[in-house]
Amino acid sequence: MEQNVLIFALIALVVGITLGIVAAATFLKKKLEKKSRQLLEEAKEKAEVLKKDKILQAKEKFLQLKADHEKVIQKRNNEIQRTESRVKQKEQQLNQKTNELKNKQQEVDRLKDNLSKQLDIVEQKQQELEKAGSEQVKQLEAIAHLSAEEAKAQLIETLTAEARTEASSQINDILEEAKINANREAKKIVIETIQRTAAEHAIENSVSVFNIENDEIKGRIIGREGRNIRALESLTGIEIIIDDSPDAIILSGFDPIRREIARLSLHKLVTDGRIHPARIEEVVSKTSAQIDQEIIDTGKRTLIDLGIHGVHHELVRLIGKMKYRSSYGQNLLQHSKEVAKLCATMAAELGLNQKKAKRAGLLHDIGKVAENEEEIPHALLGMKIAQKYKEKPDVCNAIGAHHDEIEMETLISPIVQVCDAISGARPGARREVVEAYIQRLNQLEKLALEYPGVVKTYAVQAGRELRVIVGADKVTDSEANQLSMDLTKKIQDEMTYPGQIKITVIRETRAVNYAK
Repeated sequence: MEQNVLIFALIALVVGITLGIVAAATFLKKKLEKKSRQLLEEAKEKAEVLKKDKILQAKEKFLQLKADHEKVIQKRNNEIQRTESRVKQKEQQLNQKTNELKNKQQEVDRLKDNLSKQLDIVEQKQQELEKAGSEQVKQLEAIAHLSAEEAKAQLIETLTAEARTEASSQINDILEEAKINANREAKKIVIETIQRTAAEHAIENSVSVFNIENDEIKGRIIGREGRNIRALESLTGIEIIIDDSPDAIILSGFDPIRREIARLSLHKLVTDGRIHPARIEEVVSKTSAQIDQEIIDTGKRTLIDLGIHGVHHELVRLIGKMKYRSSYGQNLLQHSKEVAKLCATMAAELGLNQKKAKRAGLLHDIGKVAENEEEIPHALLGMKIAQKYKEKPDVCNAIGAHHDEIEMETLISPIVQVCDAISGARPGARREVVEAYIQRLNQLEKLALEYPGVVKTYAVQAGRELRVIVGADKVTDSEANQLSMDLTKKIQDEMTYPGQIKITVIRETRAVNYAK
């Protein structure tokens, strides 16, 4: 019984809860529907507001675009109006110019009419003048018994002969004056050039003397069984002469570079004290590298001293090598520097390019230090080297033509040739072999002694002047002058010599008495 009651109670409770849930769900549903309607209404209201805003914005943009378009149209209309006004103004100007041209054309027509009338008058007068001239010519022909053509030919012939005579006279005067002035100016330029260029002449030789403190060092240099001296000679290519000369060793060789390498190597070995073949080889190798660098430095210093720029580095090295080369006993670098200075001075006197002349003077003997020596003259070899290293054509021509191997093409070429001769012809500048030198002087004196009336002959100034003393009772003044000319021609034909030789014939009368 109680269980049934409980069951009914539970059922009633469940039913009540269910009904409550249903009622609550119904209430929530109504509330949500109401909320949704409110949201829809709000969304509609907002959409209407946005729609109105967009419509307003579109209207404003349209109005703005319309206003901009109207401004553009107005601007174009203004431009069109201005263009139309300019066109109208130009039309007015054209009309005015057209009227002016018409007026001028009328004036030109009037002038043409007047000119034609005047031309008719001039033609009439010219015909009258021609008639009068022909009548006068007939009268003159009748008086002179010559036709007009014959008289004209005689007059032309007379004037031509007079003009030729006068022209030849003037040409001779001009040529004589030009020769006198040319010789005087040339001598002046050469003398001024020589005087302004000071030079020191150092005669090169084929031996160098190495001084030592005592003779004990000689034994160390020779080494056991001569191995040290043999190593030095084989490495340097220089003959080392150790004799009885006190405190001195002689280095003999034709190549100054090798002699210098040997001298410096000996100095280092003696200073260091270690002298044996391995050490000698090391020192000679280092000294050779040092000399190579010194050659380059010498070339650079030479170019800086002379103010020459833009020279190829290989040419710089060849210029440095000139320091260790000699030509007829004259140091090649000193000779080339002197020639460069002489060329610059002479070019300045003649109004030519000093820099090019100086450059050509410095490089004129570059063929003498070429490493790959060809069987061609040094001037042509030097020109090939200069062309190889992009020197200018006039400089190359001056190098190749300074001994007349090729034709001279510029004014710099004869300047280089003359300055080379000046540098080589200075007294003491060059040295020949002693035997050949003495033989040449003896031959020079004997040539003069062969002439009758010659009493004594003296070759002076290192063979650059021959003084001939003749007897005053055997040779007259005119014969002395002729003797000088004959000697000059004979020496030129029979002898070979550097530079030039001055022939001086001396004729003097002496009166000698003794007071007792």
